Amino acid sequence: MLDLDLLPEEYAVCRLPAGSDLPSGLAAGTGVVSVTWTPVEVSIICPADQAPAGATVELPWRCFRVDGPMDLALTGILASLVVPLAEARVNIFAFSTFDTDYLLVPAVRLTEAMAALTASGHRIAG
Repeated sequence: MLDLDLLPEEYAVCRLPAGSDLPSGLAAGTGVVSVTWTPVEVSIICPADQAPAGATVELPWRCFRVDGPMDLALTGILASLVVPLAEARVNIFAFSTFDTDYLLVPAVRLTEAMAALTASGHRIAG
């Protein structure tokens, strides 16, 4: 059983071309922002109102944060969240930080996601 926080903002999942600079408008301290550079793309997860201009943007998403920090040696954390959501046919977008894991679900599926997560024993605050 995990304790989850449902973050209050709506989120965007964004894609910029490979080699793009960090866009302006991503405000530190307001919501969660994750930037991943790869040889083929730059992916950004951010509050919807910070989605970069010119990006391919998918929204709205809602974001759950696993209460952490979590020990990096733990196993099965994401699986315990993803399996019940997969069984409920709720698509997800997951990412991790050093301290914890985050899970985004489409805003239109939030009620179903919360029901699936609580039925599997997780507690949700927020």
